[in-house]
Amino acid sequence: MIEGSDGRRRLETDSPWEPRMGYSRAVQAGPMIWVAGCVGINADGTWPEGLTAQTRRCLERIEEALEPFSASLDHVVKVRIYTTTIDRWEEIAMVMGPAFEGIRPANVLVEVAKLVDDALVEIEAEAWCG
Repeated sequence: MIEGSDGRRRLETDSPWEPRMGYSRAVQAGPMIWVAGCVGINADGTWPEGLTAQTRRCLERIEEALEPFSASLDHVVKVRIYTTTIDRWEEIAMVMGPAFEGIRPANVLVEVAKLVDDALVEIEAEAWCG
């Protein structure tokens, strides 16, 4: 966790993309936390098989990013989901629905032409801890 002189706190991980692209995994300003897009890659660099498994891993990575801020999925108020296969949205919903049952954050699902490497889905989140 890095504390900025402007009151912002940011989380950096060992992702090679963060320094190359100039971003943090998550940033907190006041009660808001923004989690950068997370693809469903495993810590060992392998990709889970299938859209449902990758969606589940995306949410795990978001949870890992929220934890240092003493936050969880319960604090999420907005998610953006990018997928290369929007016609398979039900596979994403199988994970998202139960994960956010009772929380029901605002949500958007967008189809994109391509994501990095073997990613089928990428999810970013905004959380409020007021």
